Amino acid sequence: MPKSKRSKPLYQRGGYRLHHRADRENLEIIFNAVDVRGINRERSISAGTGDVEAAKLALDRHYLQNTQGIAICPTCGQSRSGSESPFVASVIVDYLINTETRVSAKAIASRLAHVIAYIATLERATIRCSDIDEAWIERFRQWFMKQPIVSPTGKTRQRTLSTVENSVLQLAAAINFANKRHDTPRPAAFKPIPSTQVNRTPQYRADVVTLIEMFRFATALERRLPLLRFLRLSVVTLGRPDAVHEATTDPKRGQWNAEHAVLDLNPKGRRQTKKVRAIVPIVPHVARELETISGHYVSVISVKKSFASMAAALSLPADGEAGMKLMRRSMANLLRARRVPTEEIKIMLGHRVIESVSELYAPFDPAYCANAKAAIDAICEEIAEAVPNAFYRSFTAHNKSNLNPERVKNG
Repeated sequence: MPKSKRSKPLYQRGGYRLHHRADRENLEIIFNAVDVRGINRERSISAGTGDVEAAKLALDRHYLQNTQGIAICPTCGQSRSGSESPFVASVIVDYLINTETRVSAKAIASRLAHVIAYIATLERATIRCSDIDEAWIERFRQWFMKQPIVSPTGKTRQRTLSTVENSVLQLAAAINFANKRHDTPRPAAFKPIPSTQVNRTPQYRADVVTLIEMFRFATALERRLPLLRFLRLSVVTLGRPDAVHEATTDPKRGQWNAEHAVLDLNPKGRRQTKKVRAIVPIVPHVARELETISGHYVSVISVKKSFASMAAALSLPADGEAGMKLMRRSMANLLRARRVPTEEIKIMLGHRVIESVSELYAPFDPAYCANAKAAIDAICEEIAEAVPNAFYRSFTAHNKSNLNPERVKNG
């Protein structure tokens, strides 16, 4: 027991309390636990940090690990599974902690942050899960739609229905996750609108002539090399922008197989998500260059700014029609126009998942997506004929970005 009465805890959850410790920089978590003799004693562990907000998360993690997320009465030690509905803020924190190792953790946190922001505008911030019904969600939708998306440069654009509904969907997932831990589950009392009713797929597709203009823009200046490489890899892989940015020849990541000229867009150690990253054949136009590179192919974290500059210079459609996914959509459209079998296009896009043991070896077969590879090679030939340095530049092999493993933020 402490020599004197402790001050009020900085934070408390159940029987777990966060306190300063006079002789330590790190905060400590204090709780009661039964020892081997059956005696209930006070215990403490370091929060591992002196930052209060970070320490609160550490306490939450410890609480969840020891109670399995079920509310525990600090007096009697019994489960409160039949008590009133939990607070939404606590449920969201628990869900973020339990999903922090997922590939989609950042997206989950971003979507739920909007819910927290909305609750902060209400007169009563102590909202329980049972308070959230269809009417509450509709008010949230109306509020969220009025919040514009602001770019780093200060430009604003209207929020889409799909981004609003992603937050609703994530909130339902958090509530349902929390309620699964109770003896009497109370699923979310609202239903997200199906994505098919809120998603608006861009209609614009670039033809080969437009692709040529894109490559001409990217080859005009040496500093546009990251953009050029993004265009190259997008054309030959049909990959999503994030997969293209993350592609690397680092052997530890196990993506580039030079012997068979195939690239696994999903690096070793990364769990596949619903948006499957495919293993794709690489045509000689890019394969030769990959053999000379050590590390990430696109040498910056994002080419979003330079891609937007290119779109503006070429007068490509606005309003989300010509974002970075334009490359993926346009190439899929071009392959369809060239009569590439639908099955091969699905494999390239990651819409057709390789599951059986026999199929695991398919990417190393010369016949793997042969029609798609031939069509991509022909498109690259057309681009290279119009823009001779589209797939090779004399400074490429010696560019400093190849030697620096740390990529800059924007191209």
